[in-house]
Amino acid sequence: MKAVLIRQFSEDPRTHHVEEVAEPVVGSDDILIAVKAASLNFPDLLVMSGKYQILPERPFTPGKDAAGIVEAVGPNVRTFKQGDHVVAQVENGCFASRLSVPQSSATKIPTEMPFADAAAMGLVYQTAYFALTDRGNFRNGETVLISGAAGGVGLAAVQIAKALGAKVLAGVTSEAQAKAVHQSGADEVIDLSAANLPESTREQVHRATNGKGADVFLDPVGGDVFDACIRSLARRGRAVIIGFAAGKIPVIKGSYLLLKNISVSGMQWTDYPTYSPELVAEAQAKLNELYLQGLLRPHITQVFALESFADAAARLTSRG
Repeated sequence: MKAVLIRQFSEDPRTHHVEEVAEPVVGSDDILIAVKAASLNFPDLLVMSGKYQILPERPFTPGKDAAGIVEAVGPNVRTFKQGDHVVAQVENGCFASRLSVPQSSATKIPTEMPFADAAAMGLVYQTAYFALTDRGNFRNGETVLISGAAGGVGLAAVQIAKALGAKVLAGVTSEAQAKAVHQSGADEVIDLSAANLPESTREQVHRATNGKGADVFLDPVGGDVFDACIRSLARRGRAVIIGFAAGKIPVIKGSYLLLKNISVSGMQWTDYPTYSPELVAEAQAKLNELYLQGLLRPHITQVFALESFADAAARLTSRG
């Protein structure tokens, strides 16, 4: 079968190629998926460049989200059958014609959901959902501030927060990003490119919340953006660290947390399927429900053939 094969870690997508590889082995508790769509997101670039927190042995096939049709099941599988439409989230392996995964790593999707939508609603939507509901303890009617809101996790968070009853403040750095977050349902845009970032961010958030501040802050960016946005939290506000796309890991001052009773937590999606796979299934069911209600619509920039993987990765690398 065909698959992207990473032989050496590299930041240049053109060094990675689609090759002919052996068909995957289907274990007793596994299902074999004919992959119809796989999503490409920022964490995939980190894996391929050797900068992700979990790195596989080389050579390997990247890709963390795949949607497709079950072709075969292992003898111990009871939850899936041949022909089921499924989405799977794994550490790596999705950029291939076929994928074998433990049954616990996959969930069924409605047959009316396009495979591209299902794949695009994998890791990023699961991450945004758990960050908001489990780590951020969001309650209906609260205000949610999202940095990097035009990115994959950011747009997912905007849509999910809005669907669950939040007032959404979307942090962006350009007019094009502002348009994208408005289309996804954001109530207000917070300009994170303004001069004097800490003060300007707090002024914008306070203006949008009548001086209260945001109840929940979801941050996939880190760096100076995190430092600025945490100052915009309301008393008893909750900040959730999702990633460090800016490249700088924030240093948090404990005294500031104490003065406003602020809590900060981390969100690492891999922890959920490893230790609480039942929560992943519940989250996917909720996301499917919101999708069928028309409340979630993943933003797919472009669809590429597997053979054009390098073109897709190059576009993402250049933030196209």
